[in-house]
Amino acid sequence: MTLRLSILAALLLSLHGCAVVAVVDTAASVAVGTVGLAADAAIGTARIAGKAVGAAADAVIPGK
Repeated sequence: MTLRLSILAALLLSLHGCAVVAVVDTAASVAVGTVGLAADAAIGTARIAGKAVGAAADAVIPGK
């Protein structure tokens, strides 16, 4: 992680104004996208778990 930050800092120092903004914007977009994917995975897992619990309850509780 420290190596990545060092490389990123070196690249940012070698770039000029607009390029720095573009690099930072891209890095932020990737970070937000990664968080979104993690949230989607967690929500999907919760839905699957909920369906499993519902199916187990339907199997145990006497039906209509």
